Amino acid sequence: MKGFVINCEERDFSLLAQAFGGEVDCDCTLCAEIIFVGEDEIKELNARTRSVDAVTDVLSYPMLNCTPGQKISGEDYPFDRDEEGNLFIGSVAICLKRAEEQAAEYGHSVEREVNYLATHGICHLLGYDHMDEKDKPAMRAAEERVLARLNLTR
Repeated sequence: MKGFVINCEERDFSLLAQAFGGEVDCDCTLCAEIIFVGEDEIKELNARTRSVDAVTDVLSYPMLNCTPGQKISGEDYPFDRDEEGNLFIGSVAICLKRAEEQAAEYGHSVEREVNYLATHGICHLLGYDHMDEKDKPAMRAAEERVLARLNLTR
């Protein structure tokens, strides 16, 4: 992969972007967006886009139809570029209040929880899923590899 960029107004995710290096075979720089939202907004997004009327911790909105392990070719997506020419793969919405609650519940830092949720969301943008039991191990392994590069293991 040529590179990975994470755009976020609230936090610097440059280290997380670097940690995704090697996770994707791509001939161009990939770009994702992360936004932080409140409980009301994430509940509304969840209801509107997933028909689930509940607060959740993270939602992902992929722009591409990626398959884990399959090469992403920029030529296949000429109209999915951002202003800098990076291939935009989608957006991740994180509810900071839920992240703070979960960090306390799991006994680790808010930083670790926010990075986990961002990693989880980006994995979804890259085609990973966990709804089917057979897909969970690959997604969890990708998450753990990325978090290990950040020294944010369990």
